Amino acid sequence: MALIMKYIDRMHHYMDTYGDPRTKDWPLMSSPFPTLAICLTYVYIVKVLGPRLMENRKPFQLKNTLIVYNFLQVVFSSWLFYECLMGGWWNAYSFRCQPVEHENYGRPMRMVHACWWYYFSKFTEFFDTIFFVMRKKTSQVSTLHVIHHGCMPMSVWFGVKFTPGGHSTFFGLLNTFVHIVMYSYYLFAAMGPQFQKYLWWKKYLTSLQMVQFILIMLHAFQLLFIDCNYPRAFVWWIGMHAVMFFFLFNEFYKETYKKRLAYLEHQKSLRNGTNVAASGQNNSKNLTNGMHKSSCFPDQNVNEQKNGHITQNGHNKASDYYVKGDVPAELTQRKVK
Repeated sequence: MALIMKYIDRMHHYMDTYGDPRTKDWPLMSSPFPTLAICLTYVYIVKVLGPRLMENRKPFQLKNTLIVYNFLQVVFSSWLFYECLMGGWWNAYSFRCQPVEHENYGRPMRMVHACWWYYFSKFTEFFDTIFFVMRKKTSQVSTLHVIHHGCMPMSVWFGVKFTPGGHSTFFGLLNTFVHIVMYSYYLFAAMGPQFQKYLWWKKYLTSLQMVQFILIMLHAFQLLFIDCNYPRAFVWWIGMHAVMFFFLFNEFYKETYKKRLAYLEHQKSLRNGTNVAASGQNNSKNLTNGMHKSSCFPDQNVNEQKNGHITQNGHNKASDYYVKGDVPAELTQRKVK
C-alpha cells in the first residue's frame, strides 16, 4: 500500500510540475482519478446495473425527454464549435503547426475555457447510453458505443491538464461540428415518424464520423515529420485514438449497412413471391367472376379492379397483407437512438 501511495505522490508531483497552471485548480483537474472513477461507474451502470434494474420493468417512454436533451446538445455543441473558432481556429491558428499559447488572458484563455467545457461535454454524452438502457434498447449499447463514450472523458482530461490549446484542439473543432449534425439527426428522429422523410441522410452521418477521424489522423501525424514546438506524446495520443475509432466505426458501418441491405433484398424477394401468388389467385377469381357473376348479376360487380390489385368493398387486400404480415414492426416505427 505504501508503494502505491508513493507512486501516486510521484504522479501528482509530475502533474503539478508539467501540467498547465491555468487549469490546475479547475474542477476535476487536480487528478485523473475522479474522471477515471466516473468513466468506470458509467460502464458499470450501462452494462451491468442498468440492464439488471430494467430486466423486469417496462421500457420508459422518453419522447419529450429525448427531444429536450438532443436540442440542448445541439445548442451546447454549436456553442463549443463557435468558441473553438473564436479561440484560435478562425484566423489565428495554423493548421500546419500550432504550439500551445500560454498567456492567461484574452483569446488564449478563451480556448482554455473551451477545452474544459469540451471535456465536460463528454460527461453529458453519457445520457445517450443511459436513455438506451431505460428504453431497453440493449442492441444500441454496443461495444463501440460504450468504448467511445467511456474513453473520451479520460482522453480529453490529459489534453486539458497539459495542453489546453494549440494543435490538439483541432480534434475538438471537428468533433463539435459532427455533434451538431449528429444530435440534430437524433432530435428530428425523437420528434416522431412524421419527420422520417427528412432523415434519409443517416447513412452519411456514419461516413461523416469516419471522415472526421481521417482528418484528425492526418492533422496529428503530420507533426511527426515537422519540427513544431508541440509534445510528440500528444501527437501519438490523439492520432492513435483517431485510428482506433476509425476502424471501430468502419466495422460498425460495414456490419450495419451490409446486414440492412441483405435484409431488404430478402424482403424484396418475399414480396415478389407474394405478388406472383396473388396474381395467380386474382386471375382465377376474375375468370370465375366473368363466367358466373357477369351474366347473372350485370349490375352488382362485387369485385373491383383498382391499381392492378383486386379490391373488395374498397379495401386493397394485397396491401393490407403486406403491411400487417410481411413488414416487421421495426420498419413501421421510427427507431430512435
